[in-house]
Formats: sequence, structure tokens, C-alpha cells
Amino acid sequence: MKLLLTSAGVKNASIHDALLGLLGRPVAECDALCIPTAMYGHPEVGPGVRAWNFIAGRSAEPMTELGWKSVGVLELTALPTIDREHWVPRLRAADVLLVAGGDALYLNHWMRESGVADLLPSLTETVYVGMSAGSMVMAPRIGQFFVGWTPPSGGDATLGVVDFSMFPHVDHPMLPYNTMAAAELWAVGIGGPAYAIDDDTALVVVDGSVEVVSEGSWKLFGGQ
Repeated sequence: MKLLLTSAGVKNASIHDALLGLLGRPVAECDALCIPTAMYGHPEVGPGVRAWNFIAGRSAEPMTELGWKSVGVLELTALPTIDREHWVPRLRAADVLLVAGGDALYLNHWMRESGVADLLPSLTETVYVGMSAGSMVMAPRIGQFFVGWTPPSGGDATLGVVDFSMFPHVDHPMLPYNTMAAAELWAVGIGGPAYAIDDDTALVVVDGSVEVVSEGSWKLFGGQ
């Protein structure tokens, strides 16, 4: 799987170019599935109108509105009640997964409960585009700073697809606590490599190699 881990979607030309590089062809030739699940676990973004905005391509974080050949919805909370033969082929056929922000631990829980987490390693040609929590869920853990919804198992562990953690939305005007100084304190407790990124920054991960794409600000803590 090829990853484009963003803070706030495809916000600028550099991130868009990175997306095209991962796809290997125009957006208009690619079929997408969007995953809004993380939004339902976060009281500020769902459920309700903001989930609809994400799905409909009417949000301030460009994801579904980029001109895809088609966009479908994959709701993880529904999948345990549906025969796998009805949704697994659709997941495998998608060129790109567009994964919304919200609560990373809620998303992690339903990635696992739905069975999607088990399928991710086999989606070798799929491009995964995460936004905020949709990106953070790929890390080994998110850190106590971001714990909101509490999973039945407790803790802050996530999928561990990548070996670093992420602190998104650095210096966002509507998130006064998301400062670079706060990110530095957060990173101390992570116990591994960690990136702090603003909304104009994304991380491209292919075969374990990480490339930072940015028209804004970012910092790597605990890296080589």
C-alpha cells in the first residue's frame, strides 16, 4: 500500500502532485472509496452535517472533491453485519481510499472490528490518503494528547502500519493547543520517531521510505 498521510487533505499543489505520483495516472481515471468512520467518534466533527460535507466533497479539506472517476462510501461500522463477499471485492477494486479525520482510536477500533485492518497489507497497489486521524491511525500509537474516545482495551495503540507517529494541525488558528511546543512535549512520550506537521504538509510513504511534502511547517522528532 502507498500512503499519503495529510493533516488536512490535499490542500496545495505540492500535495496534489504527490498524490498524482502515487496514483501513476490522472485522478479522473481512478475509482475512490471514502471512509468517514473516524468522524463519528469525535464530538466536533460528527455525526451530522460535517460527515455529509466530507462525503459530498463540500468540506474545507479536499479529498472526495478532486474529480475522481467515481466515489463510493465504505462505512466500517456496518461491515461486521455484511457478508464479506459483498464488500471485500469493492475494497480491492478501489484505486484509492480516502480516510477522514475525527477520532483516531475510534477509527482504529473499527478498522480492526470490520476486518479492513487485516486486508491492508494485501492492498499493495492501493493508494491510501489519510486526513488527520485518518493518517494518525497508521502509526504505532497516537500519544495521550490525542486520546478522546477510549477503546475497550484502553491505551493509545493504533495500527502500526508505519513506524512513526504524527501530530497534525500544527499552529492551526482554531486549535490553540496544537503548537509546535506542545508537539515537542508530546513527542517525548511517544518513544519513537514522530512528525509534527501543519495543514500544508503531508508524508508520502512507499515501501517504508518516508518523504515530506510541504508548503508549510513541519518537524521530525527522534529521527535519524
